[in-house]
This record gives sequence, C-alpha cells and structure tokens, in this order.
Amino acid sequence: MKKKRFLVFLAAGLLATGVVNAEALSDNEKSPHYSSGEIVVTAGRVEELKKEVTSSVTVITRKQIEESPAQDLGELLAERSIGHIQKYPGALTSVGIRGFRSDTHGNDLRGKILILIDGRRAGTGNLAKLMTDNVERIEIIRGPGAVQYGSAAIGGVVNVITRKGDGKPGGFIEQEIGSYGYGKTIAGVSGKIGGFDYSATGSLASMDDYKTGNDEKYFNNGYDDNVRGSVNLGYEFAPNNRIGVTYTHFEIDRAGDPSGIDANDRDNYKETRNRSLDVSYTGKTQDDRFSWVARYFVGEDTDTWYDPVSSNPGGWDDGLPSTTTTDQQGIQAQVSYAGTSFALTSGVDWLDYDVAQTPYTPLSSSYGDTGYFVLAKAFLFDQDLVLSAGFRYDDYTLKYTYDASTPETSQDSDSFVKNFGMAYNLSDNVKLRASYAEGFRLPDAQSLAADNIVSSWSGSNHYVGNPDLDPESSYTVDGGIEVVVDGFVSSFSVFTTEYEDFIEQYEVASNEISWRNQDSATVTGVEGEFSYVFPVTFANTQFFLEPYVSGTYMIDYVSHFDDGSPDEDIRYLPEWNLVTGLKLHDNNGFSGMFNVAFFGDTFVQDWDFYPAMDVTKGSFCIANLSMAKKFPLGADAATSITIKGGVENMFDRDYEYVLGYPMPGRTFTMGIRMDI
Repeated sequence: MKKKRFLVFLAAGLLATGVVNAEALSDNEKSPHYSSGEIVVTAGRVEELKKEVTSSVTVITRKQIEESPAQDLGELLAERSIGHIQKYPGALTSVGIRGFRSDTHGNDLRGKILILIDGRRAGTGNLAKLMTDNVERIEIIRGPGAVQYGSAAIGGVVNVITRKGDGKPGGFIEQEIGSYGYGKTIAGVSGKIGGFDYSATGSLASMDDYKTGNDEKYFNNGYDDNVRGSVNLGYEFAPNNRIGVTYTHFEIDRAGDPSGIDANDRDNYKETRNRSLDVSYTGKTQDDRFSWVARYFVGEDTDTWYDPVSSNPGGWDDGLPSTTTTDQQGIQAQVSYAGTSFALTSGVDWLDYDVAQTPYTPLSSSYGDTGYFVLAKAFLFDQDLVLSAGFRYDDYTLKYTYDASTPETSQDSDSFVKNFGMAYNLSDNVKLRASYAEGFRLPDAQSLAADNIVSSWSGSNHYVGNPDLDPESSYTVDGGIEVVVDGFVSSFSVFTTEYEDFIEQYEVASNEISWRNQDSATVTGVEGEFSYVFPVTFANTQFFLEPYVSGTYMIDYVSHFDDGSPDEDIRYLPEWNLVTGLKLHDNNGFSGMFNVAFFGDTFVQDWDFYPAMDVTKGSFCIANLSMAKKFPLGADAATSITIKGGVENMFDRDYEYVLGYPMPGRTFTMGIRMDI
C-alpha cells in the first residue's frame, strides 16, 4: 500500500503540470535551477543544452549553494536529498545514488559513485573533503557514467564545477560563529582583467565536541584548524582559447575520530589531507563547430589514524598510527565536433594511482589505466529527437608489493562498456528520455592481496585477499519525463539496474575474512523532483515563493545467490528518501529557506555485536532553516554587507546517518559578510 501511495503522489505531481495556469514570469523570476537555455557539461564531457541530454541529470546552481548552510559537499547533497548519505563524525561522508555509494577510505577507485572536480577525478570519495565556497554549480549524473569517465562510475557521477572569475574585480570576507564553539573565517577574490580571470576562496574553521538531540555529550568529534582553499586562474590568449590552472586544498591537523557513542574513545584522532592541481587548455573555433580540451592533473589524498595505547589498555595495534596515501596523476585529451544534425566527441584518458599504506599489506600498490572513448549524437525532426551512443575501452594494470623483501605482483585486465540514449522534446515544455548504460569497477589491491591481522575489542581477524576476483559490472535501463511550464519544473524517472559480481567481504572460517564475488543484485526505483516559483505581494513588497519536493523510492533492492541461499535486502540503502521545503526571496536582498529531509528505514549491520547483527535502522527527518539579508553600502551595488543566520536540526531530533554515530542536536549559526 505504501508503494502505491508513493507512486500515485509522484504521478499526480506530473499530471498537475498539465493544469497549471501560471502567470508568465521573466527568466530571473523563475526557479533558480531552471533557465530556458541551461548548459550542462558532465553527461557528454562538452557543453550541451540540458534539453538534449538523454540521461538523468540534476543541477545544483550557484544560487542554491549560496543559500544553503551546508559546510561541505556531503552536507549539501544530504540537504538536497541526492541519494543516501553515510556521515560519520570527523570529516567522513559518502553519498549513495540508486543503491551504490562512494568510498570514504583510500582512493576513489574503491567506490561506486565517482566524484569529479571540473570533469577530472577528485581522487577521493569522501565528500567532507570538498568545499562549496568557490563552486559555480554541481552536476549529478544519476546512473552509470562509465563510458564518459571509466571505473567506479556505476551508480552515478558528481561533478563539482569551480567558479571562474568574471566582471569587475572584487572580494569578500566573512565570519561565522555557532553552537559548540564553531567558528569559521572565509575570504575570497574574483574578477577579470583583460584576458586574465581569477577566482579564489580560502577558509579556516574549528569546532568543539557536540551534544546529541538527547542532550548527551558525544566526546571526541570536534576538529582543529580545518583549512580549505580553491583557486581557479585562467588566461584567454586568443578568442575562445584559455589556459587554466585550478588548485584545491583540504587539511585538518587533528580531527576527533570517535567510536560509537556506546564505546566512545576519547583519544583517537586523525590527520587528513586532500589536494590537487590541474593545468588545462580549452579552445574552439570561431563558428563553435570544433572544440578541444587537454588537461594534466596531479593530486594527493592522505589519511592517518592515531590510536594511542592509553585509550586501549590491551595494547590494540600497539598504538601505532595507520596511514594511507594515494598519489594520482592523469591526462585527459578530447576533440569535439558539433554540427546541426550530428555531434561527436572522441578522446583518451590516462590515469595513474600509487597507493602506500602502513602497517598493513600490501605495503604499496599502483594502478594504471588508459581509456579510449567515443560519444556521438544525432539530431532528427528539426532537432526535436536526439539519439546518443557511447563506447569506451579501458586497459588496466594493477601492481602490488607485500613488503620490501617480496617481488612485485602484476595483474592486467581490460573492459569495454557502452551506452545508448534517446531524448524527444514533445514541445518547448516537455521532454521524454530513455537510456541504457553499463558500468564497472575493478577490484582493488586490498581485496586481491591483503594479508593482515587486525585486532580490536572483539578479537583478532586475519584478512586474506582473493586474487581470483572478477570486476564488478552493472547494466541500467532508465526512462523519464521532464516538464517545464513557466515557473513550474518537474521530472520523473524510473530505473532498474542488474548488478553482477558484487565484491563483498565474508567470513571464510572463524576469525578469517576474505573477499568474494557475490552472484547478482537487482535495484529498481523511481525518482521525482518538482518545484514551482510564484510571486506574492505583501506590505507593498513583492516576494517570490518556491515550494519544492524531490525524492527516491526503491521498489526492489535485493541480492540474489546461486547457492540456494534466500534473497536478502541490500544493506545501507534506505527504502526511500525525500526532501521538501519552501524558499523565499525578494528583489531587495532578502532570502530564506526552510528545508526538511526524510530518510526511510535502512537494513544495516550492528557492530556492537560480534559477529555483526543485521538490523533495521529506523527512519528519521531533519529540518533546517536559513535566512540572509543584504544591505547595499552607498551607490555601488557591489559593495554590501550581508547578515545571515541558520538553525540546523531545528526540532532537536536525535538522529544518526550511521548506526551508533549520532549527529549534533539543535545547532545555531550566524554570520556577517562584506563584499567590496
């Protein structure tokens, strides 16, 4: 019955688009995530109109990012209900889309959601390491993006697009304070001088330990000196030809790393860092027919966990730190042709990862990949019908070394994936789309070659790799409709994924853990997104209201076993998630947002027991409120002061994204910003 009610609700929202008689609004009064000629770049690796995209793409605009109280990418995606969030204290957050999650430990090759910065790999699946302060917009592909970006893009792709400087040079400084000793100082500059453009933002933040919604002190979750930075520099040396340099930085010297609240360890902490640099050249001809991109990028991702002996009287791990460092470098090169009836993009990606870890084995590993791709589109019936196809071939080499005294082991593999899609614009307001896409993920060195004894309060386990693992693979069919009527924007999708050779941990024998390919799984669900912006006049002032709702409902999420074992629900995947709320703004600098995010029941493991017990984690909802008012200073509209404030978890709910790791109770923040 619950499923039927949800489907009826979504269908009613779509049907409502046919009876909306909205007063025509100008473009700047419409929903901030809609413009008649909206350009996206992630689905096809080139600029293209969103109405021509054949896959499901969600865009979070710069305006939406600025209105949000979120401090990092993970908090922003949770607020927008972009899938399932796994959030731990201590700057550790992953996102799940359509049943697949990014990985927060080590490099992004271990995850199934791929995170990008300006179209290249971020080198991490930990969303807490990615800032939103210098971001122009975020584009999310729902469903496989393997043809475009390679391994690990099984469930989706999140592309963080940094801001480019434009217009008159200017800058800002902002100070925020809040509950639990929170403080953050932010400063930035941006602008364009001749052919040189620049945009840079830096911040320094800290926070003390917090209390839960039950007013229970949760120790060792604060952090010191959270340093974030983003710089985007460019020089246009000829019309439509730009050399760009982008640098991102995230670092925390000491972040609390607590256990679950029932076994709260007050001494553990970690140091974590992620930084990257890329140099790019983009260009196109004067008639826009041909365009090209060349990029070289490097990055480093490091996590070090400290577990002092004093916090573990038994001497667990001898108090030695555990460190994982991933160095990455890569090259992207592509050429595109855009005609009136045909478009083609072809290119090559080269990627190299070097991973070092202590004290575990394998001691070091490297991953090399060369991928070749072709993306094509055809435009028919006055460009109302768009047909797309893509193909990608990857050739990989994985090498690993147990220790300094053993020879290097090497494994080679390759992969061929494809996608096909269709988009048909029934009118300027309605688009139908359908697609088929494949994805894959290679096993990592840990699952292939581990040979570690790890001790904990529950005893010692011997982890043994399995060199016979096959790559994971997925096959997704997606269909949907998108409707835009003046200020009303809606979309609806139905998807199903067949997932084969899922790599899972299992207990071979008592206290011996290894990895195996699970037989198969099926993930089927529906997604919907609706918003409507309309004007309201109050006290001689015109306001614009925007109610909105979006969500995902999983119809089927089951693992299948060929050995006769009964099917079981996939763990860590909520049955449903939903976000709804109301935005309000006027033309005099006021904006506000009330947002409520709901997360349904989730099948998880309870690690307070050994072996872990399968339990159902209950549903919960979180409400946030934020407001801001800009006050111009003098005749120059660019100079202003903005006062803002917010309340997160405003109803002081006791909740947790991960069982045993509760989130803060009611939290207040306020800030002041000066733009010059």
